[in-house]
Amino acid sequence: MKRALLVFGLSAFSLSACSSGVIPNGGPATSSGPSAPARTVADKAAKPIPSTPEATIAPPVQTGDGTTAATLGVVRGPQIAALQVDERKAKIAMDSFRTSCPGLVRRLDNSGLTQGSDWVAACDAVKTWTGDAVSFFAAHMDAVQVGDGKAFATGYFEPEIAGCRTPRPGCNVPVYKRPADLIDVDLGLFSEDLKGKNIRGKVTGTKLVQYDDRAAIEGGSLAGRGLEIAYAADVVEFFFLQIQGSGRLKLPDGGVMRIGYESQNGRGYTGIGRLMRDRGLITDASMQGIVAYLKANPEEGRKIMQENKSYIFFRELTGAGPLGAMGYPVVGEASIAVDVKFIPLGAPVWLSMDRAEPNGIWIAQDTGGAIKGANRVDTFWGAGDRARAIAGGMSARGAALVFLPKAAVARLGL
Repeated sequence: MKRALLVFGLSAFSLSACSSGVIPNGGPATSSGPSAPARTVADKAAKPIPSTPEATIAPPVQTGDGTTAATLGVVRGPQIAALQVDERKAKIAMDSFRTSCPGLVRRLDNSGLTQGSDWVAACDAVKTWTGDAVSFFAAHMDAVQVGDGKAFATGYFEPEIAGCRTPRPGCNVPVYKRPADLIDVDLGLFSEDLKGKNIRGKVTGTKLVQYDDRAAIEGGSLAGRGLEIAYAADVVEFFFLQIQGSGRLKLPDGGVMRIGYESQNGRGYTGIGRLMRDRGLITDASMQGIVAYLKANPEEGRKIMQENKSYIFFRELTGAGPLGAMGYPVVGEASIAVDVKFIPLGAPVWLSMDRAEPNGIWIAQDTGGAIKGANRVDTFWGAGDRARAIAGGMSARGAALVFLPKAAVARLGL
């Protein structure tokens, strides 16, 4: 879901990857039937609950270029059983870990910390585990600190906005599916030095060029090609849904159409919150503060939004979700988006932050274009008013630990 997600707070937004139905706060997947009337994304942010984060450990001596967790360095953390953990959230996290296991044991770990086979014992055990969640994690994993362990957390959620399947007055902002001429290029196929790097573009004549940016697409460059799968009623709310990477369109008949990330135009992401703050346009860089300004200044607001050249393409979703980068449903208060060079997808992550809401165990199940670097996470809060309020103002700093299988920790010599 985080392939195009929202990151809020002072850093403004991030890219993520959502999908079909949200599982709010660890509950069952929500219905795709009629729901409460759509609300604007300018709802009031939740007042932070302050908390004192645990201190980080002295960082390891960096042994490489620092572009992955393995080369940045890791140190052994405290015993998992000794960590401050909310049992309810730990149980939700364990359930999400169980969901991720089929992919986790097969996945190549770009962080350099684990191998798929390292996770087999824990994944086998979780299938029949009947004890408490913290005891499970402690029995099969050890905590490590990546680099200096200093964490920064933002938040995202699944929004619901007004929309329609066919254009009508007051509902005419196109929701496009992936264009056929958008090409993904794996640069590693052309050079070992570019292994792991990818670009997107289109072919013009004999050259690969950048794909249309947000301004061109909103100006009609894709019109008339039959790419519209739906329409949104409000350009600002759709902009925010694009950043989230998935969401729900509340239809005129009371039904709901779920849309999820299909692709992105390959253009770089620009967080407009920081841009607006630096220009002195706003002092409140939360989602709510940004939206209020954009709606109060529609012409200038559209130009500001177009400075974020990244554009997301969607598909209609009908199954469980929203789906994270692993292809499994992300769960409110359990799933986070991470940089896979520093945290293995599927791994549990413990947070101790300067606000209480994100504290506890999460599962790395998603990624995001703006989620870059060690101990940088984006916390998923599900759907609904509470999720919107918390995610919309989430900006927390503190400490992070990654839980790794005991076999991996032993191999690392920790």
